Amino acid sequence: MAEHEHVRVAVVGSGFGGLGAAVRLRREGITDFVVLERADSVGGTWRDNSYPGCACDVPSHLYSFSFAPNPDWPRTFSGQRHIRAYLEHVADTFRLRPHLRLNSEVKKMSWDRERLRWVVETSSGTLTADVVVSATGPLSDPRVPDIPGLDSFPGKVFHSARWDHDHDLRGKRVAMVGTGASAIQIVPSIQPEVGRLTLFQRTPPWVMPRVDRPISRFERALHRQLPFTTQLRRGLLWGIRELQVQAFTKHPGELGFVEQLAKRNMARAIKDPALRAKLTPDYRIGCKRILLSNDYYPALAQPNVDVVASGLTEVRGSTLVAADGTETEADVIVFGTGFHVTDMPIAERVVGADGHTLAETWKGGMEALRGASAAGFPNWMTIIGPNTGLGNSSMILMIESQLNYLADYLRQLTVLGGRVALDARPDAVAAWNGMVQERMQRTVWNTGGCTSWYLDASGRNTTVWPGTTAEFRRATRRVDLGEYDVLRPVEQGSTPVTPAQEAAI
Repeated sequence: MAEHEHVRVAVVGSGFGGLGAAVRLRREGITDFVVLERADSVGGTWRDNSYPGCACDVPSHLYSFSFAPNPDWPRTFSGQRHIRAYLEHVADTFRLRPHLRLNSEVKKMSWDRERLRWVVETSSGTLTADVVVSATGPLSDPRVPDIPGLDSFPGKVFHSARWDHDHDLRGKRVAMVGTGASAIQIVPSIQPEVGRLTLFQRTPPWVMPRVDRPISRFERALHRQLPFTTQLRRGLLWGIRELQVQAFTKHPGELGFVEQLAKRNMARAIKDPALRAKLTPDYRIGCKRILLSNDYYPALAQPNVDVVASGLTEVRGSTLVAADGTETEADVIVFGTGFHVTDMPIAERVVGADGHTLAETWKGGMEALRGASAAGFPNWMTIIGPNTGLGNSSMILMIESQLNYLADYLRQLTVLGGRVALDARPDAVAAWNGMVQERMQRTVWNTGGCTSWYLDASGRNTTVWPGTTAEFRRATRRVDLGEYDVLRPVEQGSTPVTPAQEAAI
């Protein structure tokens, strides 16, 4: 086998997860690592999603790293431009640029059983690594539905995450397909300029007011001069969301009051009873992500907007046909149809110890020990892995918990010494996943009566964490070696060693 550049850790992706991992590695004294990024700049989903109105639905001071507070957020809910600038700032502040390998898309990652290392093939060359941290994120690869006749559409077609800023929408007949978090930001942003806007709504979302405002100069100055005030603000935002978790995970019936608030929010903007009926969900609020907007409903009430309460099923030239038979003429189709979340394409590129890909291993559903380690994939960890998503709070909290786990994982490898790898035991993965799925049974995501992107093809929720962020932080504080096989090289390869056997060596 040809010799390649070797690093201790290869991080894949440069969004919040990848940059967070890089910062944590440096803080642990590890500098022998690279961050592989397929694009030409950092930012992940906040680089890719630049559609009109793009912003975060989590408060700015909570949607940022605890170790990199930003006293100068301009709004309580910041937009894409400011979040991307924040990530660029993190890359500069923590001196991550020398570790970045931009325009280096990972094509394949294969476990070398004999040498106990990963062979990582990228578009810019091949390298090897003792440990791989996959931080590609679940919102990185757009999903466009297979619509019969779409290839024959004579107009422009693009996904919200691949917005074509060179295409002028003024005066055009635009079809917006989907009603998720992206769509409710796009619709009010483009409605004033398009000639006609048709929204294809398969399922209406629950929408609550967005309590957004500019952050005053006084507040920003206060946060700069007294950093503890930023920590206090973050702590209050975190605490409020922790208190909400019980309603989502144990007592979904308590969410009925919130539904009434959402209906009043709709009634204030939508006066037409027929339109209001189209926009009223028939499932428990929280089953799908609760969306925040002050201008979505007002935009839908405008005379140049039509709501088709049915999904797009066929394209006949410039005519779009919905499942209920409604036909609409369009010049542009914008898909706001989400991402490959439960079938992440990166899984097809990871080949484990037995020669099977991660996608094959996860064919029956994603599962990983503490959301990080998959059995049969030694020294491979994922950030924002299975069942680490949240329905009501900031993913940065979960990322930082997983970074704690990563740091202890690397410490354990150092303590074990020599060439060594840890492989999650199948029984440990099964036990963890069993606990998660048992707790999931009474959550609103499983009992709320909806079909969401939280569920995989078999209807199992492999996406969301059924507890508080504090619980997850405790569960990922330390690596339990009893949940792993210790692998060491032998003459003909490597064999698993139990922790008890390791102690006796």
